[in-house]
Amino acid sequence: MDRSDVTLERMRTFVRVAERGSLSAVARELGLGQSTVTRQLRELEDAVGVPLLSRTTRRVTMTDEGSRYYANCVQILRLVEQAGDEARGTRGAPAGNIRISCTAAFGVMHVSRLIFAFQDRYPDVGIDLSLTDERVDLVREGVDIALRLGPLTDSSMKLRPLGRSRRLLVAAPDYLAARGTPMVPQDLAGHEGVRMSNVAGSDTLVLQGPDGHRHAVPFGGRLRVDHGLAAREALVAGRGIGPTHHWLVDDLIAAGRIKPILPDYAPPSVPLNMLIVPERAGIARVRLLIDFLAQEIAAIPGIQQGR
Repeated sequence: MDRSDVTLERMRTFVRVAERGSLSAVARELGLGQSTVTRQLRELEDAVGVPLLSRTTRRVTMTDEGSRYYANCVQILRLVEQAGDEARGTRGAPAGNIRISCTAAFGVMHVSRLIFAFQDRYPDVGIDLSLTDERVDLVREGVDIALRLGPLTDSSMKLRPLGRSRRLLVAAPDYLAARGTPMVPQDLAGHEGVRMSNVAGSDTLVLQGPDGHRHAVPFGGRLRVDHGLAAREALVAGRGIGPTHHWLVDDLIAAGRIKPILPDYAPPSVPLNMLIVPERAGIARVRLLIDFLAQEIAAIPGIQQGR
């Protein structure tokens, strides 16, 4: 093996291809031509002396030797990055890139401005913010941390609970003036509902009463949307009553454009968590962002501390 041909650049390319399983996807991610990615992989395999990847027309997978080499490469690249962070830390200037995945509406309404504030504090840190409600594979997509609402099933990530997102029922004043204000949960049966098409069971609304008892009431309506921001617009436009996160509409409530209804009955709150790729948790700039977001998110209206 000619060690001079085992470069960090080729290692990084190999790691990303191994994680994503696609040469073209990594080429787009790195801003390279696919032929360049192919050449870097071939040169690395020639230097190591064993095949690291098995290529088919549909997917790239690791060989047994490639799996072992991948694990070592991840450790080496993490140590290289940590060493750079520590060197930069001597002059108090974190630098480098961080990739974040965040629930879309929460990202637009709150997290984006927190990212701006973080970059104002640490101008040498680049942020790649991806907004999606899909449960993406963080390692495969090269994500460092993710902010997620709802139950989680991925146990391979580090988990930092951020609290629970309080929910409430709201409607526009004009809608309530025309259709009447519900006084008890059963009154909802005669109203238009703004429902989420990507939430299972949205035709039934579960509300927790002041005594802790849960009420399940039918919840119909002509409008279903698959995004929180679309629901926000529909509620302002008087299209009906809808359950929503407090942080999504607190400004509209303050401005009088929508009103809470049935204040003694609330939809169950939803857990808000931060997922952290274990290999990235030790990077100084990532740790800084984790702590910064946890502190700032705690101050967002409707985020209750505790599990």
